Amino acid sequence: MLEQGLQVLFGWVPTLAGVGLRSLAYRLMLRMDGGAAIENGVRIRFASHLRLGHRAYLDHGVYIHACPHGVEIGPGTLVMHGAVLHVYNFRDLPDAGIKIGRDSLIGEYNVVRGQGGVTIGDRVYTSPHVQIVAVNHVFDDPARSFTAQGITAEGIAIEDDVWIGSGAIICDGVCVGEGAVVAAGAVVAEDVPAHTVVAGVPAQLVRPIDAQTVGDRGTVYM
Repeated sequence: MLEQGLQVLFGWVPTLAGVGLRSLAYRLMLRMDGGAAIENGVRIRFASHLRLGHRAYLDHGVYIHACPHGVEIGPGTLVMHGAVLHVYNFRDLPDAGIKIGRDSLIGEYNVVRGQGGVTIGDRVYTSPHVQIVAVNHVFDDPARSFTAQGITAEGIAIEDDVWIGSGAIICDGVCVGEGAVVAAGAVVAEDVPAHTVVAGVPAQLVRPIDAQTVGDRGTVYM
């Protein structure tokens, strides 16, 4: 009741006034380390399982479903418009949860499903429409519906300084190594080595990232 009441009272208030009100009022229902910014139109379920780091930002239209074992968003991390973070733990899965490190960016309309556990490191950028899905259906028996054969949930780890291009899909059981780049539209079903570029369906190694492969980038803005 408290969770619903606070969002009815304050969830719609626009502009910086609303951000300020939610930064104060929402501390009654979730854990907030320092000041975090929550835009209007953000929907939160099971808010007591949500933790926001200092300077974390939730953009308009974000939906977070933080049922056990919860969602943690690190300091300075931005979750952009329309993103969905859903732990989806209705089977008492032991490793369920979503943890995002500091200074990362979860792009517009991303979907992160945390049944098997999703860990995203520091300074990870995901472009729009990325899907990170830590669950899979079993469909081995043709005589039964896949809905009656259960699921697997191995988990996904995305290490520090990874960039994931628009529309990429990260499948359950995958680790994306530090400093890797996943090209737009790739479907990643196997581990990605650190400091490499992968692309395609299924994703394959394109090249390592090293000083010898730097091309002419033109003007670079910092």
